[in-house]
Amino acid sequence: MVNKLIFANLAHRPLRTFLSVLAIGVEVTMILTLVGVSYGTLDASARRARGIGADIFVRPPGTSVMSLSSAGMSEKTTPILAARPGVALATGTMVQGIGGFDTIQGVDFPAINQMAGGFKFLEGGPFQGDDDVMVDQYYAKQKKIHPGDHITLANHDWRLSGVYEGGKLARILVPMATLQRITGNEGKISAIYLKLDNPEQADAYATKLRSDLPGYQIYTIEEFTAGLSVNSVTMLKDFIYVVIGIASIVGFIVVFMAMYTAVLERTREIGILKAVGAGTGYILNMLFRETIMLALIGTTFGILMTYGTQWLMSHAVPASLVQETVYQWWWRAALIAITGALVGTIVPAARAVKQDATEALSYE
Repeated sequence: MVNKLIFANLAHRPLRTFLSVLAIGVEVTMILTLVGVSYGTLDASARRARGIGADIFVRPPGTSVMSLSSAGMSEKTTPILAARPGVALATGTMVQGIGGFDTIQGVDFPAINQMAGGFKFLEGGPFQGDDDVMVDQYYAKQKKIHPGDHITLANHDWRLSGVYEGGKLARILVPMATLQRITGNEGKISAIYLKLDNPEQADAYATKLRSDLPGYQIYTIEEFTAGLSVNSVTMLKDFIYVVIGIASIVGFIVVFMAMYTAVLERTREIGILKAVGAGTGYILNMLFRETIMLALIGTTFGILMTYGTQWLMSHAVPASLVQETVYQWWWRAALIAITGALVGTIVPAARAVKQDATEALSYE
C-alpha cells in the first residue's frame, strides 16, 4: 500500500520528480566525474612513465615526484650515471610547463627511443630538424593536427614531424637542445632515466645511488609511478573533498525544497491519512521511502551520465583529461546522495507529522 502511494505521488508530479532526480544525478555525476578524472589523469601519467622502459628515475635536489620544475641539474650528470657499473642506458629529459598540467619534454630521441623499445609512429616519423615536434595520437586528435602542420608552443614555432602511439613518456616531445636554448636553460635537464642491466636489482641499486648522491630525488620506476596517485597528492584529495561537499550541499537543498513542497501540496492527503488512523511512523515511512526512491533513481541516472562525460572528454579533450570509471566510488556516491536526501527530508517530515488532522482536512 505504501509503495503504491509512493509511486503514485512521484508519477502525479512528474516535473518535480524529474527535477529532483536530475539534481541528485548531477550531484552524483559531479562526484564520480571529478574522481574519475583525478584517477584517470594520474594513472595515464604513470602508464606513460612505465612505457619508457626505465628502471630508475633521478631528479635534482629540492624537487618532488609531482614537481614541474623545468631544469634543475647539469646534463653532464647523464654520462656520469651512464658510466656506472650496472647501468645499461641513461638519458636525460627536460620538462617545460605550457599551462595547467600540460608540458613539453625535450629529449635525446635516439636514446629515449632505444630505452623505450622503439616508438611506433602512426603518421610521419622522428625529428628531421631542430624545430620539429612529435606528439602522441591523443594530442594530435585533440588539436586536429598532422605531420607538416605548424604549432606554437612555449612561444616558439614548431613543425610537426610525427604522431606516435600513446603511452611513451609524454604527449609532446621536442629536441632537448632546442628546448634548452629557447628557455635559456642550456646544459640543464629536469630528470634522468636509467635502464639497468638487471631490472630485478632496481631497489638495491636505487638505495646505493641515494647514498652516493645525497640530496638527489631517486626512485625506482615503481616508486615513482606509485607517487602518481590520488592518495599521494594531498592537495588533490582535499580538492575532491571540497567538491564533494559542494555537490552534497546542492543535493541537500534541492531535495529539501522538493520534499518541503511535496508536504505542502499533500497537506490534505496527510490529513486524510491521519483521519483514517495513520500514525506518525506511517507518515514518516512514506516520506522517507519516497526520498530514498528519488535518491536511488537519481544515483542511477548520475552513474549513467558519467559515461556521457567520459565519452565527451575522450573525444573533446583526450590529451588534457582522462576519465576512468572508478567503481569503488559508486557506492560512496550513492551513500552521499542518499544521506543528503534523507537529511533534506527531516524538516519537511517533521512538519508533516505535526499537522493537525482537522486543520489539514480543511486545507485548500
